[in-house]
Amino acid sequence: MNAEAAPRLGGWQQAGRLAAAAALGVPFWLSTGVLLAREQGTGPGSWWEFGDPLVALGCLAVLPLRRRFPLAVAMAVALASAASALSSGAALLALGSMATRRWPVELGVVVLAYVTSSQIALVFYPVAGPTGPLWLRLALPALTAGIAVAVGAAVGARRAEVRSLRERAESAEREQLARAAQARALERNRIAREMHDVLAHRISLVAMQAGVLDHRSDLTAEQHRMLVRGIADSSHQALEELRDVLGVLRADPDRPEPPQPSFDHLPELVTDARASGMDVTLDTTVTGRPSDTVGRTCYRIVQEGLTNAAKHAPGAAVDITVEGKPGGELRVAVRNSPATAGTTRPPSSGFGLLGIAERIALAGGELDHHPTPDDGYVLTACLPWPPGTPTKE
Repeated sequence: MNAEAAPRLGGWQQAGRLAAAAALGVPFWLSTGVLLAREQGTGPGSWWEFGDPLVALGCLAVLPLRRRFPLAVAMAVALASAASALSSGAALLALGSMATRRWPVELGVVVLAYVTSSQIALVFYPVAGPTGPLWLRLALPALTAGIAVAVGAAVGARRAEVRSLRERAESAEREQLARAAQARALERNRIAREMHDVLAHRISLVAMQAGVLDHRSDLTAEQHRMLVRGIADSSHQALEELRDVLGVLRADPDRPEPPQPSFDHLPELVTDARASGMDVTLDTTVTGRPSDTVGRTCYRIVQEGLTNAAKHAPGAAVDITVEGKPGGELRVAVRNSPATAGTTRPPSSGFGLLGIAERIALAGGELDHHPTPDDGYVLTACLPWPPGTPTKE
């Protein structure tokens, strides 16, 4: 853990720590004064009264720099404690602060300097220390240094845990934002795909019928009325379907989405195309009923094939073939002959086949589309149809 990871201290927090360091050194200073007065009989002396507090004051003055220069401050205060018993609290605070950074080698050097300084202090305060072996004389300073190191290590571990929890929370928040952004992007793509599937087919039929009105001057009044009625009906249906798609954006979360087209709606799709003037044939040899996902994908494939035929091959004959059975594949083919009319083609969005490819890929199928030798076009797709697939999802 580095210095930047520690929380920044305010003025009152810094003052509180300095006051605690000063208070911690008072017992060492008073006990030394009592021993000096008892052994010398004339009082503790001027150094104890003036020099010791001045050195301690200097140690307290450099303590605010302990986070910027931890090793230098801790070493300086530990050595200064040899000449000032009152600075022992400052030395222990610097030692504990350094322990929060978990630098074992540097920490060992400072502890050694602190324990050694306790023995050098006998030069300034010639008092009788504990009798016995050397380890016994070093026991008290080693014990106090050990307590300071243990407290500092505990504080450092707590800081590391808090920082780890904060980083996890921030990481989880970033991941949540990323997932939300991804979900919004996927939803936008889904809505765009639905709008294309719904509108492109209807608008293509409207454009084809309007083109016939523009280029055919030999139409009877009844044919003219049928085309105008077809344009009005297709426009009305396009608006209704667009309202259904956009209604999903405004609907309550508990409100169900409008029903989606399925395999059973294929005849209606072909009937609408024929009513708009397209020459469409439908040949289905399907055993059973595919699932809603496969059936809806099949519907969109046929719809895209009819839309492209109306756009790029006006007047062409369109043949639709659907075959398959459970346990195999559902094969869909939409073939159109070359264009026979010269109507103006509506602009292409370029996303129709891309959206169909995404749908088929999600269903685990394959898509193929290419021109035919007679200048027509064919769109084929194979969708997996597992055995025993339920018809409801």
